[in-house]
Amino acid sequence: MSQDPFKGLREKLEERKWPNVYLFKFIIPADSQSIAATEALFDTKIAQVELRPSKTGKFVSISAKEMMMDVDSIIERYEKAVQIKGLMAL
Repeated sequence: MSQDPFKGLREKLEERKWPNVYLFKFIIPADSQSIAATEALFDTKIAQVELRPSKTGKFVSISAKEMMMDVDSIIERYEKAVQIKGLMAL
């Protein structure tokens, strides 16, 4: 029996009304491949995506606001995101 790693997040999100704007926050290594893969998670025509390099330049913080229709679509996005090497979801 596998445990859902997003169970706690799912429970918190189910307390909100959907559709709603959701803020995704990630920290990734500052290499072009990681940045491109993370940005590809979002439709930049719809989502507001902001990148901020760390003081040392080794990492990049990515914040993305997007209108999400339901909890499942958010969890699906996180499931894709955790496949990116070195990504930390906040």
